[in-house]
Amino acid sequence: MAVSSTQVAGRPTIPWSWYSDPSILALEMERIFRCSWQYAGHLGELQGPGSYFASETGPVPIVITLDADAKLRAFVNVCRHRGAIVAVGAGKRGTLQCPYHAWTYGLDGRLRAAPRGDADPALDTSCMGLVPAAVGTWGPFVFANPDPDAEPLADALGDLPAVVAEHGLDIDALSFNRRVRFEIHANWKIALENFLECYHCPVNHPGLVEVIDERRLRLEAAGLRTSQFAPVHPRSLDGRGPIDANGEVDNGQNHLWFPTMKFNVLPGHPNLSIGPLWPAGTDSCASYLDYWFGESADEQWIDELLEFDTEVGNEDQALVQAAQRGSSAGIIARGWVLGGTETLIGHFQDFVRERLGLDRG
Repeated sequence: MAVSSTQVAGRPTIPWSWYSDPSILALEMERIFRCSWQYAGHLGELQGPGSYFASETGPVPIVITLDADAKLRAFVNVCRHRGAIVAVGAGKRGTLQCPYHAWTYGLDGRLRAAPRGDADPALDTSCMGLVPAAVGTWGPFVFANPDPDAEPLADALGDLPAVVAEHGLDIDALSFNRRVRFEIHANWKIALENFLECYHCPVNHPGLVEVIDERRLRLEAAGLRTSQFAPVHPRSLDGRGPIDANGEVDNGQNHLWFPTMKFNVLPGHPNLSIGPLWPAGTDSCASYLDYWFGESADEQWIDELLEFDTEVGNEDQALVQAAQRGSSAGIIARGWVLGGTETLIGHFQDFVRERLGLDRG
Protein backbone atom coordinates (compact mmCIF):
# COMPACT_ATOMS: atom_id res chain seq x y z
CA MET A 1 0.00 0.00 0.00
CA ALA A 2 1.39 3.39 -0.96
CA VAL A 3 1.13 6.23 1.51
CA SER A 4 2.00 9.89 1.30
CA SER A 5 4.93 11.60 2.95
CA THR A 6 2.65 12.31 5.92
CA GLN A 7 3.17 8.72 7.07
CA VAL A 8 4.42 8.49 10.62
CA ALA A 9 5.21 5.65 12.98
CA GLY A 10 2.39 4.05 14.90
CA ARG A 11 1.28 5.62 18.16
CA PRO A 12 -1.35 5.42 20.89
CA THR A 13 -4.85 6.65 20.08
CA ILE A 14 -6.60 9.48 21.82
CA PRO A 15 -8.02 8.32 25.18
CA TRP A 16 -10.91 5.91 24.67
CA SER A 17 -12.83 7.82 27.35
CA TRP A 18 -13.26 10.54 24.71
CA TYR A 19 -15.75 8.27 22.95
CA SER A 20 -18.17 8.29 25.90
CA ASP A 21 -17.37 11.26 28.15
CA PRO A 22 -20.11 13.96 28.12
CA SER A 23 -17.58 16.65 29.07
CA ILE A 24 -15.54 15.87 25.95
CA LEU A 25 -18.66 16.08 23.79
CA ALA A 26 -19.44 19.50 25.31
CA LEU A 27 -15.95 20.70 24.37
CA GLU A 28 -16.36 19.31 20.84
CA MET A 29 -19.60 21.20 20.42
CA GLU A 30 -17.95 24.43 21.53
CA ARG A 31 -14.59 24.13 19.79
CA ILE A 32 -15.44 22.11 16.67
CA PHE A 33 -19.10 22.11 15.66
CA ARG A 34 -20.00 25.70 16.56
CA CYS A 35 -17.08 27.17 14.62
CA SER A 36 -16.47 24.90 11.61
CA TRP A 37 -17.61 24.85 8.00
CA GLN A 38 -20.04 22.02 7.24
CA TYR A 39 -21.84 20.78 4.16
CA ALA A 40 -25.32 22.31 4.47
CA GLY A 41 -27.08 21.05 1.34
CA HIS A 42 -27.25 22.09 -2.30
CA LEU A 43 -28.54 24.97 -4.39
CA GLY A 44 -31.30 22.78 -5.84
CA GLU A 45 -33.05 22.95 -2.46
CA LEU A 46 -33.76 26.61 -3.15
CA GLN A 47 -36.56 27.67 -5.48
CA GLY A 48 -35.10 30.93 -6.74
CA PRO A 49 -35.20 34.36 -5.09
CA GLY A 50 -37.58 34.44 -2.16
CA SER A 51 -36.93 30.89 -0.97
CA TYR A 52 -35.20 29.02 1.84
CA PHE A 53 -34.28 25.58 3.13
CA ALA A 54 -33.63 24.39 6.65
CA SER A 55 -30.27 22.66 6.64
CA GLU A 56 -29.48 19.41 8.40
CA THR A 57 -25.89 20.50 8.76
CA GLY A 58 -25.32 19.24 12.31
CA PRO A 59 -25.80 20.15 15.96
CA VAL A 60 -26.35 23.85 15.19
CA PRO A 61 -29.61 24.33 13.25
CA ILE A 62 -29.06 26.50 10.17
CA VAL A 63 -31.43 27.98 7.62
CA ILE A 64 -30.23 29.01 4.17
CA THR A 65 -32.13 31.83 2.44
CA LEU A 66 -32.18 33.50 -0.95
CA ASP A 67 -33.92 36.86 -0.61
CA ALA A 68 -35.48 38.86 -3.44
CA ASP A 69 -32.06 40.45 -3.95
CA ALA A 70 -30.76 36.96 -4.86
CA LYS A 71 -28.16 37.10 -2.11
CA LEU A 72 -27.40 33.80 -0.42
CA ARG A 73 -27.52 34.05 3.37
CA ALA A 74 -27.34 31.71 6.35
CA PHE A 75 -28.72 32.11 9.86
CA VAL A 76 -28.90 30.12 13.05
CA ASN A 77 -32.38 28.62 12.73
CA VAL A 78 -33.46 29.54 16.27
CA CYS A 79 -36.13 32.05 17.23
CA ARG A 80 -34.82 34.93 19.35
CA HIS A 81 -37.96 34.79 21.50
CA ARG A 82 -38.01 31.41 23.24
CA GLY A 83 -35.58 29.30 21.24
CA ALA A 84 -37.90 27.34 18.96
CA ILE A 85 -36.77 26.14 15.53
CA VAL A 86 -38.11 28.65 13.02
CA ALA A 87 -37.92 27.05 9.60
CA VAL A 88 -38.65 23.45 8.65
CA GLY A 89 -38.12 21.88 5.23
CA ALA A 90 -37.94 24.18 2.23
CA GLY A 91 -40.26 26.72 0.70
CA LYS A 92 -40.76 29.82 -1.39
CA ARG A 93 -42.09 32.75 0.63
CA GLY A 94 -40.90 36.17 1.67
CA THR A 95 -40.70 35.50 5.39
CA LEU A 96 -39.93 32.83 7.99
CA GLN A 97 -42.47 32.47 10.78
CA CYS A 98 -41.76 30.73 14.06
CA PRO A 99 -44.52 28.16 14.69
CA TYR A 100 -44.42 28.77 18.46
CA HIS A 101 -45.59 32.39 18.82
CA ALA A 102 -45.56 33.59 15.18
CA TRP A 103 -42.52 35.82 15.41
CA THR A 104 -41.81 36.57 11.77
CA TYR A 105 -38.44 37.19 10.12
CA GLY A 106 -37.51 38.38 6.66
CA LEU A 107 -35.22 36.27 4.50
CA ASP A 108 -32.58 38.87 5.34
CA GLY A 109 -32.88 37.79 8.99
CA ARG A 110 -34.55 40.94 10.31
CA LEU A 111 -37.43 40.57 12.77
CA ARG A 112 -40.50 41.83 10.93
CA ALA A 113 -43.25 41.12 13.46
CA ALA A 114 -43.61 40.06 17.08
CA PRO A 115 -47.32 39.72 17.95
CA ARG A 116 -48.22 41.87 20.99
CA GLY A 117 -44.63 43.06 21.11
CA ASP A 118 -45.77 46.67 21.00
CA ALA A 119 -47.16 46.16 24.51
CA ASP A 120 -43.62 45.60 25.82
CA PRO A 121 -41.76 48.93 25.98
CA ALA A 122 -38.44 47.14 26.60
CA LEU A 123 -38.55 45.04 23.42
CA ASP A 124 -36.19 46.39 20.76
CA THR A 125 -37.07 44.48 17.60
CA SER A 126 -34.16 46.05 15.71
CA CYS A 127 -31.67 43.87 17.56
CA MET A 128 -33.72 40.66 17.69
CA GLY A 129 -33.13 39.34 14.19
CA LEU A 130 -31.93 35.84 13.41
CA VAL A 131 -28.27 35.30 14.31
CA PRO A 132 -26.20 35.33 11.09
CA ALA A 133 -23.89 32.51 10.05
CA ALA A 134 -21.24 32.33 7.33
CA VAL A 135 -22.26 30.76 4.01
CA GLY A 136 -20.45 29.77 0.82
CA THR A 137 -20.69 27.52 -2.21
CA TRP A 138 -18.49 25.10 -4.13
CA GLY A 139 -20.21 24.32 -7.41
CA PRO A 140 -23.77 23.23 -6.52
CA PHE A 141 -22.87 22.54 -2.88
CA VAL A 142 -23.78 24.92 -0.05
CA PHE A 143 -21.72 25.20 3.13
CA ALA A 144 -22.40 27.02 6.38
CA ASN A 145 -20.43 27.93 9.48
CA PRO A 146 -22.16 29.08 12.70
CA ASP A 147 -19.28 31.54 13.17
CA PRO A 148 -20.18 34.57 10.99
CA ASP A 149 -16.53 35.69 11.06
CA ALA A 150 -15.12 32.38 9.85
CA GLU A 151 -12.37 32.29 7.25
CA PRO A 152 -13.75 32.24 3.68
CA LEU A 153 -14.97 28.87 2.48
CA ALA A 154 -12.46 28.83 -0.40
CA ASP A 155 -9.60 29.13 2.07
CA ALA A 156 -11.01 26.38 4.28
CA LEU A 157 -11.52 24.03 1.32
CA GLY A 158 -7.89 24.44 0.33
CA ASP A 159 -6.90 22.19 -2.57
CA LEU A 160 -9.89 19.83 -2.26
CA PRO A 161 -11.75 21.15 -5.36
CA ALA A 162 -8.59 20.89 -7.47
CA VAL A 163 -7.81 17.38 -6.20
CA VAL A 164 -11.34 16.18 -6.97
CA ALA A 165 -11.16 17.58 -10.51
CA GLU A 166 -7.66 16.19 -11.12
CA HIS A 167 -8.97 12.72 -10.33
CA GLY A 168 -11.65 12.86 -12.99
CA LEU A 169 -14.83 14.27 -11.45
CA ASP A 170 -16.60 17.36 -12.80
CA ILE A 171 -19.02 18.28 -10.01
CA ASP A 172 -20.85 20.79 -12.21
CA ALA A 173 -21.83 18.01 -14.63
CA LEU A 174 -23.63 16.01 -11.92
CA SER A 175 -27.35 15.98 -11.10
CA PHE A 176 -28.84 15.44 -7.66
CA ASN A 177 -30.59 12.08 -7.30
CA ARG A 178 -31.61 11.51 -3.67
CA ARG A 179 -30.74 11.98 0.00
CA VAL A 180 -30.28 8.98 2.29
CA ARG A 181 -30.35 9.50 6.07
CA PHE A 182 -29.02 7.14 8.70
CA GLU A 183 -28.13 6.87 12.37
CA ILE A 184 -25.21 5.04 13.94
CA HIS A 185 -25.02 3.91 17.55
CA ALA A 186 -21.42 4.99 18.01
CA ASN A 187 -19.46 8.11 18.85
CA TRP A 188 -18.97 10.38 15.84
CA LYS A 189 -15.19 9.99 15.97
CA ILE A 190 -15.35 6.18 15.87
CA ALA A 191 -17.62 6.38 12.83
CA LEU A 192 -15.19 8.67 11.01
CA GLU A 193 -12.09 6.71 11.99
CA ASN A 194 -13.62 3.68 10.31
CA PHE A 195 -14.09 5.78 7.16
CA LEU A 196 -10.42 6.80 7.24
CA GLU A 197 -8.90 3.36 6.74
CA CYS A 198 -9.40 0.36 4.50
CA TYR A 199 -7.35 -1.93 6.74
CA HIS A 200 -10.66 -3.57 7.62
CA CYS A 201 -11.85 -3.87 4.01
CA PRO A 202 -10.47 -7.31 2.95
CA VAL A 203 -12.07 -8.95 5.98
CA ASN A 204 -15.32 -7.01 6.16
CA HIS A 205 -16.11 -5.66 2.68
CA PRO A 206 -15.76 -8.54 0.18
CA GLY A 207 -17.75 -6.62 -2.40
CA LEU A 208 -15.85 -3.37 -2.06
CA VAL A 209 -12.45 -4.96 -2.62
CA GLU A 210 -13.78 -6.27 -5.94
CA VAL A 211 -14.66 -2.73 -7.04
CA ILE A 212 -11.50 -0.93 -5.88
CA ASP A 213 -8.03 -2.41 -5.76
CA GLU A 214 -7.37 -1.89 -2.05
CA ARG A 215 -3.83 -3.28 -2.44
CA ARG A 216 -2.91 -0.17 -4.43
CA LEU A 217 -4.67 2.32 -2.15
CA ARG A 218 -2.90 5.69 -1.91
CA LEU A 219 -3.34 7.96 1.10
CA GLU A 220 -2.88 11.71 1.44
CA ALA A 221 -3.36 14.15 4.31
CA ALA A 222 -3.14 17.91 3.86
CA GLY A 223 -4.62 20.50 6.18
CA LEU A 224 -8.33 19.80 6.64
CA ARG A 225 -8.34 17.16 3.90
CA THR A 226 -7.63 13.45 4.08
CA SER A 227 -7.89 11.43 0.89
CA GLN A 228 -7.86 7.81 -0.27
CA PHE A 229 -7.40 6.93 -3.94
CA ALA A 230 -7.76 3.44 -5.39
CA PRO A 231 -7.80 2.22 -9.01
CA VAL A 232 -10.66 0.09 -10.23
CA HIS A 233 -10.37 -3.66 -9.61
CA PRO A 234 -10.29 -5.81 -12.79
CA ARG A 235 -13.15 -7.96 -11.45
CA SER A 236 -15.58 -5.06 -11.81
CA LEU A 237 -14.51 -4.46 -15.40
CA ASP A 238 -15.27 -7.96 -16.70
CA GLY A 239 -18.57 -8.64 -14.94
CA ARG A 240 -17.28 -10.47 -11.85
CA GLY A 241 -17.76 -7.57 -9.40
CA PRO A 242 -20.88 -6.35 -7.59
CA ILE A 243 -21.21 -3.35 -9.94
CA ASP A 244 -20.10 -2.62 -13.49
CA ALA A 245 -17.20 -0.19 -13.05
CA ASN A 246 -16.70 0.49 -16.77
CA GLY A 247 -17.10 4.18 -17.43
CA GLU A 248 -15.48 7.57 -17.40
CA VAL A 249 -14.24 7.32 -13.81
CA ASP A 250 -11.39 4.81 -13.50
CA ASN A 251 -10.54 5.24 -9.82
CA GLY A 252 -12.25 5.64 -6.50
CA GLN A 253 -11.69 8.68 -4.33
CA ASN A 254 -12.82 9.12 -0.75
CA HIS A 255 -12.20 12.36 1.10
CA LEU A 256 -12.91 13.48 4.63
CA TRP A 257 -12.91 17.25 4.91
CA PHE A 258 -12.67 18.13 8.59
CA PRO A 259 -14.52 18.00 10.72
CA THR A 260 -17.01 15.55 9.18
CA MET A 261 -17.82 15.98 5.48
CA LYS A 262 -17.55 12.73 3.55
CA PHE A 263 -17.01 12.87 -0.22
CA ASN A 264 -17.10 9.52 -2.05
CA VAL A 265 -16.65 8.53 -5.69
CA LEU A 266 -16.75 4.96 -7.03
CA PRO A 267 -15.28 3.82 -10.36
CA GLY A 268 -17.70 3.70 -13.29
CA HIS A 269 -20.00 6.43 -14.50
CA PRO A 270 -19.66 9.85 -12.84
CA ASN A 271 -21.08 9.56 -9.33
CA LEU A 272 -20.77 11.16 -5.93
CA SER A 273 -22.11 10.79 -2.42
CA ILE A 274 -21.49 13.77 -0.15
CA GLY A 275 -22.74 14.67 3.30
CA PRO A 276 -22.02 15.57 6.92
CA LEU A 277 -22.00 13.51 10.08
CA TRP A 278 -22.65 14.92 13.53
CA PRO A 279 -22.95 13.79 17.15
CA ALA A 280 -26.42 13.00 18.46
CA GLY A 281 -25.01 12.04 21.87
CA THR A 282 -21.82 10.61 23.30
CA ASP A 283 -22.53 7.17 21.81
CA SER A 284 -24.58 8.02 18.73
CA CYS A 285 -24.33 10.09 15.58
CA ALA A 286 -26.50 10.99 12.63
CA SER A 287 -25.65 11.54 9.00
CA TYR A 288 -26.95 11.80 5.50
CA LEU A 289 -25.50 11.40 2.04
CA ASP A 290 -26.62 13.28 -1.06
CA TYR A 291 -26.18 11.12 -4.15
CA TRP A 292 -25.29 12.72 -7.50
CA PHE A 293 -24.80 11.15 -10.93
CA GLY A 294 -23.65 12.11 -14.41
CA GLU A 295 -25.74 11.81 -17.58
CA SER A 296 -24.22 8.46 -18.61
CA ALA A 297 -25.48 6.71 -15.46
CA ASP A 298 -28.81 5.03 -16.28
CA GLU A 299 -31.41 4.04 -13.70
CA GLN A 300 -30.33 0.42 -13.55
CA TRP A 301 -26.70 1.33 -12.87
CA ILE A 302 -27.77 3.88 -10.23
CA ASP A 303 -29.96 1.29 -8.50
CA GLU A 304 -27.12 -1.22 -8.47
CA LEU A 305 -24.68 1.32 -7.03
CA LEU A 306 -27.13 2.38 -4.32
CA GLU A 307 -27.78 -1.25 -3.35
CA PHE A 308 -24.05 -1.89 -3.20
CA ASP A 309 -23.37 1.27 -1.20
CA THR A 310 -26.09 0.37 1.29
CA GLU A 311 -24.52 -3.06 1.78
CA VAL A 312 -21.12 -1.55 2.52
CA GLY A 313 -22.71 0.97 4.88
CA ASN A 314 -24.49 -1.77 6.82
CA GLU A 315 -21.23 -3.68 7.17
CA ASP A 316 -19.54 -0.55 8.54
CA GLN A 317 -22.32 0.18 11.00
CA ALA A 318 -21.92 -3.22 12.62
CA LEU A 319 -18.17 -2.65 12.97
CA VAL A 320 -18.29 0.80 14.54
CA GLN A 321 -21.10 -0.10 16.91
CA ALA A 322 -19.03 -3.02 18.19
CA ALA A 323 -16.03 -0.69 18.59
CA GLN A 324 -18.19 1.69 20.60
CA ARG A 325 -19.22 -1.04 23.02
CA GLY A 326 -15.65 -2.23 23.50
CA SER A 327 -13.95 1.14 23.85
CA SER A 328 -16.59 2.31 26.34
CA ALA A 329 -16.06 -0.61 28.71
CA GLY A 330 -13.63 1.48 30.77
CA ILE A 331 -11.00 -1.25 31.14
CA ILE A 332 -8.51 -0.21 28.45
CA ALA A 333 -7.25 3.39 28.39
CA ARG A 334 -6.11 3.66 24.76
CA GLY A 335 -5.70 1.72 21.56
CA TRP A 336 -3.10 1.93 18.80
CA VAL A 337 -3.00 3.70 15.44
CA LEU A 338 -0.88 1.76 12.96
CA GLY A 339 1.72 3.66 10.98
CA GLY A 340 1.09 3.56 7.24
CA THR A 341 -2.29 1.94 6.83
CA GLU A 342 -3.94 4.09 9.54
CA THR A 343 -2.02 7.30 8.86
CA LEU A 344 -5.21 9.25 8.17
CA ILE A 345 -6.68 8.33 11.56
CA GLY A 346 -3.60 9.82 13.20
CA HIS A 347 -4.09 13.03 11.19
CA PHE A 348 -7.74 13.21 12.25
CA GLN A 349 -6.96 12.57 15.91
CA ASP A 350 -4.34 15.33 15.80
CA PHE A 351 -7.05 17.68 14.50
CA VAL A 352 -9.33 16.76 17.41
CA ARG A 353 -6.49 17.16 19.93
CA GLU A 354 -5.61 20.58 18.55
CA ARG A 355 -9.19 21.85 18.55
CA LEU A 356 -9.86 20.63 22.07
CA GLY A 357 -6.47 21.72 23.42
CA LEU A 358 -6.08 18.40 25.22
CA ASP A 359 -3.82 15.33 25.17
CA ARG A 360 -1.01 17.04 23.30
CA GLY A 361 1.84 14.92 24.46
